[in-house]
Amino acid sequence: MFNVSFKTDECKGCCLCAEACPQKIIVMGEHSINAKGFRPAVITDIEQCIGCAFCATMCPDAVITVEKQERKE
Repeated sequence: MFNVSFKTDECKGCCLCAEACPQKIIVMGEHSINAKGFRPAVITDIEQCIGCAFCATMCPDAVITVEKQERKE
């Protein structure tokens, strides 16, 4: 399982992360606007994340972090 975090207030809503996601689980938030006036990216279903980090690689402002979570036994 993976944790994907966004520096929401720094996101410009460019959609490059959403386009790069092979699982198509990233969308631009419809219900929030950040401090810069953009709709920041959000994950719709973290359970579907495969941890490829394409989203983080494509982000021109490095606002995305993808980390592997430890399994809780």
